[in-house]
Amino acid sequence: MRALLSRAPGGPETLEIGELPDPTPKAGEVIVAVKACAINYPDVLIIEDKYQFKPPRPFAPGGEMSGVVESVGEGVTAWKPGDRVMGNTGNGALVEKIAVKADNIYAIPDERSFEEGAAMLLTYGTTIHALVDRGDIKEGETLLVLGAAGGVGLAAVELGKAFGARVVGAVSSEEKAQAVREAGADDVIIYGRAPFSKDESKALADTFKEKAGKNGFDLVYDAVGGDYAEPALRSMAWEGRYLVIGFPAGIPKIALNLTLLKSCDIRGVFWGAHAAREPEHNRQNIRRLFDLWREGKIAPRVTEVFPFEKGGEAIAKMAGRGAIGKLVVRVAG
Repeated sequence: MRALLSRAPGGPETLEIGELPDPTPKAGEVIVAVKACAINYPDVLIIEDKYQFKPPRPFAPGGEMSGVVESVGEGVTAWKPGDRVMGNTGNGALVEKIAVKADNIYAIPDERSFEEGAAMLLTYGTTIHALVDRGDIKEGETLLVLGAAGGVGLAAVELGKAFGARVVGAVSSEEKAQAVREAGADDVIIYGRAPFSKDESKALADTFKEKAGKNGFDLVYDAVGGDYAEPALRSMAWEGRYLVIGFPAGIPKIALNLTLLKSCDIRGVFWGAHAAREPEHNRQNIRRLFDLWREGKIAPRVTEVFPFEKGGEAIAKMAGRGAIGKLVVRVAG
C-alpha cells in the first residue's frame, strides 16, 4: 500500500510517497481503508523528532483519519466491512490502510463527509477535555483563546460558547479574526508577531486586560505559547485557570510570582494520555461532542483539502502557522 513516509528527521520537504506492507487485523482491531486524514501541529513536530513520541522509521505522520472498515479481527462485533468510521491514531494515518483498535473509532454520521469526520476528534476532543475536565468551565465565565483561528482554537471558541462563556479570540490577522467572529466569538484581538520587547509585551497585556473586563479572564486557552503566554497570564481573574495546550510559538518561561498574585492555576492539557488512562470518560466526552455536532453548535471547519501526493504541503502550511481551521489530505476518493 502507498504511504507518505518520514525516513529521516526533517521538515515536510523530507516526506515522500513510498510503500508499506498491507496491515492485517489482530484481535480487537479493524482495518480501515483511509479516505481522509486531517493535519495537526503534532504532525509538524513528529517528523522533526520534536514530539513526545518518536516512532521507528519509516513511519507515516497523521493523527486522525476517516475511512471505511475493510476487515475486522477476532472478537470485533461492533463493526463490519463497509462501515464509515473516523478515529484517532496518534500517527500513521497518511496511508491507504491502517489497523486501529475497534474501541478507538466512531461512526461518521450519514450526513457528514469523510473530510468532516477526519477533522473532528482531535481538536474537539482536546478542547472538551481542556475546558470541562481541566478548566472546570462555568456558564457566564470569560474565556480568552490564543491562536483562535486554528483547528483547536476554533473548537475552543465554539465549545466555549456552547458552554455559556463569553469568548474573546486572539489572532494574528484580520482574515483570521473574521473566521473567529463567524465561529461565534464575542470579541476579537489582533496581536502582532513575536518576539516582543518588554514594552510590546506590556502593551499586549493591557489589551488583554481591556478586553477581559474589570475582573479578568476566568480561563485562558493557550494553543500558542511563546511570548504570548505572559501577557495572557497577567490578564487573568482571581483564581483563574490557565490551560496549556501547545507551543507553536515556543515554550514560554513563566514567572511564578504571577500565579501567586492572581491565586491562579496553570493546568496542563494532554488529551492523548487522558484518553489512554480514562477511556470510558473520554468516550463520554466524545458522545457529548456528537450531541453538540448534531445540534449544530459545533462543526469542523475544513478550509483546504490536499491530494495525497501533496500531503507534505499541508504539513508545511501547518508549520508556517498560516492555516485557518482544518487542513485535510484526501487519501482516496
